Amino acid sequence: MRTSLNIINTAYRATLEEQDDTSLWLIHAIRKSGLNSDILLVENSVNYGVKSQNPMPLAFGDAHIPFPNKFHEDLKSLIQAGAKVLYITDDAIERGIDHSELIPEIEGISRNQISKLMQGYYHIWHW
Repeated sequence: MRTSLNIINTAYRATLEEQDDTSLWLIHAIRKSGLNSDILLVENSVNYGVKSQNPMPLAFGDAHIPFPNKFHEDLKSLIQAGAKVLYITDDAIERGIDHSELIPEIEGISRNQISKLMQGYYHIWHW
């Protein structure tokens, strides 16, 4: 049995202020401290797995954010660290995202498989 499943459904939370997704950052930190933690992308967060993202730097007058978020790279880094990353195929389809547009390292499951997935974890965290 795996330790924790992090369900992320609020995409782009605090991404301008922090230059990263706070939940992905925290999951990285948790994994580095030794907690086995996986991710399930639902609703708008399925967009994090799109591999062709190329966000442009952002500027407001003289204020610049030169290094915009690359969530698909954050997910790849988590996977390389041993995390399992899944997404809800129904949510991707609703948003016009085909499986071929996603990084190949993430796994799609249907909405009706969520309860079975949850049975394999001690803790479920919802972001």
